[in-house]
Amino acid sequence: MKTKENIYNVPNALSAYRILALPFIIYAIVVQDRTLFITLISINLVTDILDGLIARMFRLQTELGARLDSLADIGTYIMAFSGMIVLEWDFVTAYKWEFILLIGMWVLPQLISLARFGRFPSFHLYSSKITGYIQGIFIFTYFLFGFHQGYFYFMLVFSCLSYLEELLLVLLLPELRSNLKSIFVVFSKKI
Repeated sequence: MKTKENIYNVPNALSAYRILALPFIIYAIVVQDRTLFITLISINLVTDILDGLIARMFRLQTELGARLDSLADIGTYIMAFSGMIVLEWDFVTAYKWEFILLIGMWVLPQLISLARFGRFPSFHLYSSKITGYIQGIFIFTYFLFGFHQGYFYFMLVFSCLSYLEELLLVLLLPELRSNLKSIFVVFSKKI
């Protein structure tokens, strides 16, 4: 008999907070308040790190938590790019092909997963976690210290490789699963 998961825990509360913060991030973008935007996005990025860390350290991982975290990640990701587009239009247009590639590579596995499985993936791959940190550092440092081209391209390449891993999993897995480590771990177990 399967035991019932305890969904009332700190990691799930942090993920729920990130979802509830999204309307306030939208407000910051609409009124073009850069300070509020970077503050709220930074809090979302830090709570993203904390929810995963706490869930793993205290074995509080749940299926609901994985889905909440993925939904909060998607919302934060969309808000971060929306903020860049609205607040830094000149920068985005100067690097439009890079942004098109980045967004396209992220959207593709999301859409394929939605079409194949009826929901977004919640793999929580190591590469996805690292990508989140790398992108978070880029956004944070961009707004506080300005643009660094070398780090931008590092972020772009690493992100696209991570999205490629997710795309391959969405295409190759017979059913959608949560909390995977990497494509290598998945396929070394012979699905």
